[in-house]
Amino acid sequence: MNSITESVRYPFAVDVNAGRLAQEPDYPTHVEQMIKQLLFTGPGERVNRPDFGCGLRRMLFAPNSTVTAQLLQITILQACEKWLDSVITVDHVEVDAIDSTLQVQLVYVLKARGERRYLNLEVTA
Repeated sequence: MNSITESVRYPFAVDVNAGRLAQEPDYPTHVEQMIKQLLFTGPGERVNRPDFGCGLRRMLFAPNSTVTAQLLQITILQACEKWLDSVITVDHVEVDAIDSTLQVQLVYVLKARGERRYLNLEVTA
């Protein structure tokens, strides 16, 4: 399996017809899956990597304010730089707290291709 062309699909799945793990042949989609995995994993969730993740879901239960949004923005940027620095360069992170929703906008560049990508997430409690 070439890490640039095919990777294990996230969320984890089995390709029943092939009798092996499902693969994600589209590299930009694979990187987006890695980013989502980083964002939605809470620190302490992984036994062998207790500092992996940024805990986006955990922030849903914090007071919804601009301070919370700014804290999450910094946390996302630091987590991406720590865990995905070899894969992406983060250009911009913006988090908005609107009612019971967190809106996350991430602009990044795929280092392997020099391709600018956008990820917009809306997470509600």
